[in-house]
Amino acid sequence: MGGGLSGLTLAYLLSKQNIGATILEASSRLGGRIQTATGTLETPLELGATWFSDVHQNLCTLIDELGLKKFEQFSKGKSLFQTKSFEPPQEFFVPESQSPSYRIVDGTQTLINTLANQLDNENIKLNTKVATITNLGNELELETSNEQKLQADKVVLCLPPQLVGSRIQFFPGLPNSVSTVLPIVQTWMAGSIKFVLEYDNHFWRNNGYSGMLFSHSGIVSEMHDHTNAEENKFGFTGFLNGGTISYSQEIRKEFVLRQLAEFLGSEVLNYSSYSDKVWADEFIMSKNQTILRPHQNNGNPLLQNSYMNDKLLFSGTETATEFAGYMEGAINSALRVYEQIKSSSNGK
Repeated sequence: MGGGLSGLTLAYLLSKQNIGATILEASSRLGGRIQTATGTLETPLELGATWFSDVHQNLCTLIDELGLKKFEQFSKGKSLFQTKSFEPPQEFFVPESQSPSYRIVDGTQTLINTLANQLDNENIKLNTKVATITNLGNELELETSNEQKLQADKVVLCLPPQLVGSRIQFFPGLPNSVSTVLPIVQTWMAGSIKFVLEYDNHFWRNNGYSGMLFSHSGIVSEMHDHTNAEENKFGFTGFLNGGTISYSQEIRKEFVLRQLAEFLGSEVLNYSSYSDKVWADEFIMSKNQTILRPHQNNGNPLLQNSYMNDKLLFSGTETATEFAGYMEGAINSALRVYEQIKSSSNGK
């Protein structure tokens, strides 16, 4: 269950062993917390997961295996750091790194689409919300919100643990220790607001700026250059202050443009498109969201175990013991479950 990076990677790995897998995705799209928008000028603009580095070895291996390309995040020139609204931003320069950040050529969504293309389209079911999971002995029965019933030898939950705890009923119920921890596993990106701006040129580079900005007082708390690999499509991406979640998108755009124009000049106002994404919908957050510290209960030992007579397993980046919250964590969790399923299949 779950058509994000973890679920798609797991299905891809299983398909190479001729082990069939069906992806049940509650929303109308694949990708989970990966979402690449297309600007007016067809610029790939990241509203979700974007960056990775060489330490994310399993992600880099998967990218190479699928024939995708990566490129370095641009950071040359003057960067800006604003501490107080009534003081001008400080300028700083980022030294070249031994381990630079990368992006995927043509957008992170390319990774999702390429994985999905390796699978049988009939085994990918969108708009399919699972309401109950029942142990029938030799198999598990899943019932969807529209009362459709499906049977499976194994079920892997590749979605935020908080959603598992709040949206799915289990018969018989999961152990109390598991039910207790699910609501307090911090969900990465939950409540975040990511924005993108598209331009027909990179005027900031021409003016000696890197496009990198950090602020403690403006609506834009973090921003980066978002020019594509070919350097023929241009823009910014970054994060907005979470306190603006109640603003309309139009008001957020107004504040973003005002802040950036103050720092980078009036050319900021000549944008081609603006968009932002509030990561607070039903596919990422439960209704009774608890304020949690970063990484709280990510990689919890209870999420590594199997349940319902070894037929129910957890995957997803929050379950990873390394790089939880990153794309690497999603892949690491898929690799762990893949080995568990392969081992049990060989043992039959």
